[in-house]
Amino acid sequence: MQQLLVDAVLALFAFSAFIALFFFVLTRGTLLVRALSSRSGGEASHVYPIYSNMRLIKLIDYQFIISAILLFQYHRLVRKIVSGLGQLDLENKTVLITSCAFGNVIPEIVKAALQAGAARILVTDIIKNELIHAEDKLGDVGGKVEFIEEDATAMRLEDGAVDVNIVFFLLHELPHHLKQPTLHEASRLLAPGGKLFLAEFHRPDSRVLRMFSWAYFKVFEPYGLALWDTHDPLDYLLSMDGWSGERYTCFNGNFQVISATRS
Repeated sequence: MQQLLVDAVLALFAFSAFIALFFFVLTRGTLLVRALSSRSGGEASHVYPIYSNMRLIKLIDYQFIISAILLFQYHRLVRKIVSGLGQLDLENKTVLITSCAFGNVIPEIVKAALQAGAARILVTDIIKNELIHAEDKLGDVGGKVEFIEEDATAMRLEDGAVDVNIVFFLLHELPHHLKQPTLHEASRLLAPGGKLFLAEFHRPDSRVLRMFSWAYFKVFEPYGLALWDTHDPLDYLLSMDGWSGERYTCFNGNFQVISATRS
């Protein structure tokens, strides 16, 4: 019995180590290799292979896996945004989803936007495969959505072109010099009175959780820690004229949903 327990622990450790190595190679490891190569430039050089290679996208994008990565808070964060959309009058309004995300967030947002009366729904991403994958998730509803290949830091849409903008776990993956331009662009695109919903990681309240989160970011997501202080998205929005907003946090402060209005 004792030997079985030891074998089980070793098997679990080996499996966990394999998963960790797998994600490291496809996230931080890729950035390190690109930094050493002559191909490190380009507007999409910060994008991990798991977000650009269609085989990897389909391999990883399962609801259980994505929920586990977000410590099973995924549904709570999506519900917070969907609830916010449900409180808006979107009759003849335009809704933008800036950058695709894994899981069911896009189908849920599209459904909520249509129920609220939205006349136009746009989904943008810098990676074409992400747009194709997102459209596949929507099935028949996909015909009511426009998919546009765009860079979140410099979109071709006109000023004030949208009434709602949703940014779901994008900022922590962007190099620091792209975070504020992305928020500035989100501000430019919103019409007066427009609403921005932004879901992201947040600095945990618990010291223990903060320690584990710090280690996670250092190993897998090197651009995420700046959201704790120097690149806090709500602080940046409120520093611009005409913005008001509030922050909702969950799981001991580890995650946040910002709801901000451009007045």
